[in-house]
Amino acid sequence: MISKSRLIYHIEGIVQGVGFRPFVYTIASRYTLHGFVLNNAKGVVIEIEGFKESLDAFEQALFKELPPLARIDFWQKNILTCKDDTSFEIRHSDEASTKSSLVLPDMSLCKECLRELQDPTNRRYHYFFTNCTNCGPRYSIIKTVPYDRPYTSMQPFVMCEECQSEYTNPLDRRYHAQPISCSKCGPTLSLRSINGELLAMNEEAIVQLAELLNTGYIVAMKGMGGFHLMCDATQDDVVARLRERKHRPSKPFAVMFKNLEAIKEECVLSVKEEEGVSSLLRPIVLVKRRFHASKISPLIAPCIDRLGVFLPYTPLHVILFEYLKNPIVATSANRSGEPIISDATVLQQKLKDVVEYYLDYNREIVNSSDDSVLQYIGDEMLLMRSSRGIAPQSFRVDCKDERKILAVGAHQKNAIAIYLNHQIIVSPYIGDLDNIASNELFEKMIESFARFYDFTPDLIVGDLHPNYVSTQWAKKQNIPFVQVQHHYAHILSTMFEHHISEPVLGIAWDGTGYGDDGTIWGGEFLLCDQERYERVVSFEPFLLLGGDASIKEIKRILASLLWDTLGDEADVHLLNYFDEKSLKLLKHVYTKKINAPRCSSVGRLFDAVAVLCGMEENVSYDGESGLLIERLYDPLILDSYEVKIDDKIVHYKPMFAQMLYDREPRLIASKFMNTLVKILLEISSRYTYPIVLGGGVFQNRTLMEQILQNVTQNLYFPLQLAINDGGICVGQIYKSLLK
Repeated sequence: MISKSRLIYHIEGIVQGVGFRPFVYTIASRYTLHGFVLNNAKGVVIEIEGFKESLDAFEQALFKELPPLARIDFWQKNILTCKDDTSFEIRHSDEASTKSSLVLPDMSLCKECLRELQDPTNRRYHYFFTNCTNCGPRYSIIKTVPYDRPYTSMQPFVMCEECQSEYTNPLDRRYHAQPISCSKCGPTLSLRSINGELLAMNEEAIVQLAELLNTGYIVAMKGMGGFHLMCDATQDDVVARLRERKHRPSKPFAVMFKNLEAIKEECVLSVKEEEGVSSLLRPIVLVKRRFHASKISPLIAPCIDRLGVFLPYTPLHVILFEYLKNPIVATSANRSGEPIISDATVLQQKLKDVVEYYLDYNREIVNSSDDSVLQYIGDEMLLMRSSRGIAPQSFRVDCKDERKILAVGAHQKNAIAIYLNHQIIVSPYIGDLDNIASNELFEKMIESFARFYDFTPDLIVGDLHPNYVSTQWAKKQNIPFVQVQHHYAHILSTMFEHHISEPVLGIAWDGTGYGDDGTIWGGEFLLCDQERYERVVSFEPFLLLGGDASIKEIKRILASLLWDTLGDEADVHLLNYFDEKSLKLLKHVYTKKINAPRCSSVGRLFDAVAVLCGMEENVSYDGESGLLIERLYDPLILDSYEVKIDDKIVHYKPMFAQMLYDREPRLIASKFMNTLVKILLEISSRYTYPIVLGGGVFQNRTLMEQILQNVTQNLYFPLQLAINDGGICVGQIYKSLLK
């Protein structure tokens, strides 16, 4: 007689809030197996009993047929004594045991919900908050864990009978979908003037909002993680008005299109870019523009050949596009440099001079989040902003460390991370900590993670820079605090992601990072492992005249480099950029070294080159110089500038004198980019270690393409973490973990 067996599975990963228990219930029923499944503090426990053939089939299905959002990081299986259960059931765990379950990101509308949204016979036809277990809001509505409706901003909305039936049916894809609702029992929409006057409700509000957009108004619409500012992307005068009102002279706007075909009319997309734009993440993807016969206003992304494009990602956006004539600007509703606004009262206070009307709904956004931004280097994804659809994100760590660790990240493009229960959990993008609103969001994010996970850190890790807001906050907490050098943290984050334990040659190029010697680093070659690093080569430093003033008024950087190279002979060239009085004052700063820190940043070299290539105005957003040089780059120009590299220093400054004689921007930009690749190749050839890249300079798509085409050694860069300062928090934790 064939006997039965009973197995117990302990499973960790993304297995709560993603339909994992009903999935287990379904496959257990398929193979006539008995037992139960429940959530516990670390994940999911399954006890299952039956004949061996059925148990084997169950295990195969468990790993091959996972729900779309589920992920198994770790699992254990043991044999138990049979209990002769007569059914399989989903059991509820007690609330106290679920405080370490992972909080998941908001996800875009899935195909099944989209089909229902567009089906006139379905009860959720044109219902603007339709969702299921595989899609919809999570992070934006959760107040604390467990992820149950009473602990979300859906708590005030009582389910109707039909929704309740779906919610409690383990075979329904809306089983325990916490935001479940319909037009009978869910949140409502309201269209208002910026002064608060109610104009329309529900679908009529969407229709009127579309009409306002079609006729040239600037509006705001509450999306999943906050408000978007919107206007018609084809009308020059409207886009110009938005730029003027938002005090945003040239930073590109993202454009939302109705569908992939509409994007293809305006942009050239690779297969990978098509997949990325259409994925459930629905990020903003930077792609090549078509300029011939373009409908999109040139004011959307002036002076560059890229466009940030994305598709509707909520039912509300999908319905809106049924009434729109054209693609729309959809950019974060905020004051310049501040976090996205998620509350209508704040919108009225801060953007009353920008927006004329706004669409709101009466479900609170508990946790705001911006749109994620990425681009593709060949087939590889390069993440530039990790937020909606991606973050919070988690990584399992194979180590013995039982402490709770908080990493507070850097100052620019800040994100935080925590370590507990062998998981590193990374927050959504917070932003530059340059203003009160961003600083408040930084502290709120730490408080939210503490609330989600009952998390009080045993250790805090941060940056070396003494003036970073994140560093200063950490020092006030009366908790042990460790500081990790900025560029070392860049390399460590990439090492962690790629599971590299051997020594590497880390190449960290960015705009700013505090060095061990108190100067500003940013052009670094580091021999690294998890324990230590050695700065083996760096770019020759120059004086950053006026400190942070040089980061905006980038012609100061050119002046410093030319004086280093040509001495007083540089003056005649610099008079093309300064009047005599300004130049004399700046030269005094240079000569006396007054507020002129030493800097080795490659990011700042891009700024100086951009001036020589025709950038006349001050930089108005991070990376503007690099985008200009990208557009000018000509792959048919193979020449580079002469540089000298000795044991420790890259002597590059004479190339700026050579640029003066090249004059032609296309030639200067191309030779400069080729020179950077040549420098990287020459120094890399000295070592046999794998090469690891990190830092914001490597967001430059053209530079990365050239590096990937020419480097023959093993080369690694972040694929799941932001390559800029948004990924530094993970490197900070990785340095602190006990093996």
